[in-house]
Amino acid sequence: MKADKLYLVGFMGAGKTTVAHALGRRLGWRPEDIDSRIEGREHRTVAAIFAEDGEAYFRRAERYVLHELLPERNLVVATGGGTFVDPENRALMLSDGAVAWLDVPLSAVVERIPVDGRRPLASDRLQMEELYHRRRAAYAAAHVRIDAGRPLEEVVERLLDWIGY
Repeated sequence: MKADKLYLVGFMGAGKTTVAHALGRRLGWRPEDIDSRIEGREHRTVAAIFAEDGEAYFRRAERYVLHELLPERNLVVATGGGTFVDPENRALMLSDGAVAWLDVPLSAVVERIPVDGRRPLASDRLQMEELYHRRRAAYAAAHVRIDAGRPLEEVVERLLDWIGY
C-alpha cells in the first residue's frame, strides 16, 4: 500500500507512540500523537481530563484533533487506544491514509501498563481485559495487522515494507 500518511491503531501499551517516532525518523515524516496533542491543548493529562470532564469530553477532543490532522500529509499518527473504535473516526482514517493495527497479546499489555492512574481505562484490570477483547473487532478493520510484540526495529521494517518504502 503506497501512502503519504500512516495511522497506528491498537490497544494501550501496543507501542503506537514509540513506533510512530521510530517510523517518522526513518521516513522523514512528522510523528503525531493524538493524546499528546490533546494534553497540550488542554494543559492537563488524559487522566485529569477523564477525571474532571469524563470520557465523552475526551472523545470529542480526540475527534477534533483527528479532524485537524486530516489535511496534513507525511505524518505517522499514533492514535489513542479508543480512537479507531469510534465508527466515524475509523471511516475518516481508513479513507485518509494507511491504517496499521499494532497488535500485542494481553499479557504484554499487562506487563507494559502500570496501575498508576496515568491510564484511566487501565485502573481496573478486569475491565481493561474486557475492553481489550471488545476493541479487537474494531482494530481488525485496519488495512493491516502487525505483530507489535516483536522488537521495535522489526515492527518498523514490516511497516516500511507494507507502505512501499
